[in-house]
Amino acid sequence: MRHAAIAPVAPGWDSHVHVFDAQAPVAAGHYRPVHRPLADIEELAQAYGFGHLVLVQPSVYGTDNSVLLGALRAGRGRHRGVVVLPPSVDDATLADMHALGVRGVRFNLVSPVGDSLKAAQGGAAERFQALAPRLRALGWHVQWYASPEDLPAIAALHAAHPVPAVLDHLAGMHAGIGPGHPAWRALEQLTAQDAWVKLSGWYRLGAQAPYEALYDVVRRMAALFGRRLVWGSDWPHTAFAPDALPAYASTWEPVSRALTTVQKQCAREQAPAALYG
Repeated sequence: MRHAAIAPVAPGWDSHVHVFDAQAPVAAGHYRPVHRPLADIEELAQAYGFGHLVLVQPSVYGTDNSVLLGALRAGRGRHRGVVVLPPSVDDATLADMHALGVRGVRFNLVSPVGDSLKAAQGGAAERFQALAPRLRALGWHVQWYASPEDLPAIAALHAAHPVPAVLDHLAGMHAGIGPGHPAWRALEQLTAQDAWVKLSGWYRLGAQAPYEALYDVVRRMAALFGRRLVWGSDWPHTAFAPDALPAYASTWEPVSRALTTVQKQCAREQAPAALYG
């Protein structure tokens, strides 16, 4: 009996996706996601040359990472994960997560059910400081979904606690950011601390497809961060209605148009392999 050949895993990395289980409990007062299992994004991304995924914990699940960890198990080492943790997490749990492919912890300063840098107790700054030594020992990073106004405080935190930073969605540098905005100085400080930036979430940044308004920002990021840029689709695009999602290829378009061939190749293969592999 002849068997169909199994296609090899494509070498590219989609460094920012979410998976959802419609039966899983979600945070009250936030959106209720539709069912978006790992198999759906695996098939879609593979068709465009992205065989490896970085699963990012969405805000609706808080610190319950069960859906994400289940997807990592199903991926059998092919994918990586970024979780949301309480400071009280024990070392055995961290070790189990690391074995499954978790490589970072996320702080979301934008979501209505996310974190705050300003809270005196229990806020993102305090949790970061508590977790930082343990993350450094594991070789993990801290991923920030933040606004440009948050970047100086994030730079100061990482200067005091040398854990790599990964900045979501173009570090929040939206289409209205001018070349003299103070956030650029904070980004210079962060790049000196070996921070990374995700080329993702274009529609969250005051731009419309094909996002020409962001091309200059992308190029300036490339000049600052060099090979420490990774691309992510932000699938399944929770800012959109389930029946009106952006085309997958459209989320690669700004990278394709703004960067050189070498830069593009690095953002889809070499850089994420170095950060997550």
